[in-house]
Amino acid sequence: MSSALVLVHGGQHTAKCWEPTQAALARQAPDVVTLAVDLPGRGRTPGDLATLTIGQCVDSVIVQIDAAGLDDVVLVGHSMAGLTVPGVAAALGPERVRRMVMVACCVPPQGQTVVDTLTGPFRVMATRAARGRKPAKPMPKLMSDLMFCNGMSAAQKAFVAGQLCSEASTITVEPVDRSTLSPAIPRSWVLPLRDRSLRPKQQRRFLANLGGVDDVVEIDACHDVMVSHPEELAAVLTARC
Repeated sequence: MSSALVLVHGGQHTAKCWEPTQAALARQAPDVVTLAVDLPGRGRTPGDLATLTIGQCVDSVIVQIDAAGLDDVVLVGHSMAGLTVPGVAAALGPERVRRMVMVACCVPPQGQTVVDTLTGPFRVMATRAARGRKPAKPMPKLMSDLMFCNGMSAAQKAFVAGQLCSEASTITVEPVDRSTLSPAIPRSWVLPLRDRSLRPKQQRRFLANLGGVDDVVEIDACHDVMVSHPEELAAVLTARC
């Protein structure tokens, strides 16, 4: 029996962003169970974005996994889910987590923050927003087209823009702690080669921060590869179930 795929969205996204890949998975591997979660304050999951913590995101994912009755899972995280997925894997352990698949993830060094990985004006703006505890507004479509959607069709860009949401600024200044993550859990990395949000060179630093991975799968795609190249991503995921 294949492991279930638990899909965790990134910043300013919701579970809806996985729909194209879920549809591709249903075509390629109809027996594979998928669960796309909404983190607190997004979609179907209540939560206060002004006070959100990484721990609350981790707990929410675990609650949704347990509610779905999933005992054997592959955790798939996109972008800012690099903060959440390791915590979920650490809590569930290798007995329940067969693999982590990190898709263009942000993974700060142990004990550091997302803001620590930024430079110049982006770091200043992120720090100010976190101090005010004010959730960041959804990215304007022109900006999301540039950062998330380069190379997409007009319909795909509209799909991404239509599900963007506000994001907690507090978690960007919260130090990450992966000290309890078991080295026995295998790790894969999906690296979009045309990513403008997290450049490939930066992602290679992030995967090193994670402690290395078993394999790196390069896809000629933008940051939101689950929308732009759902068939390719689905093939990668089914091969790791």
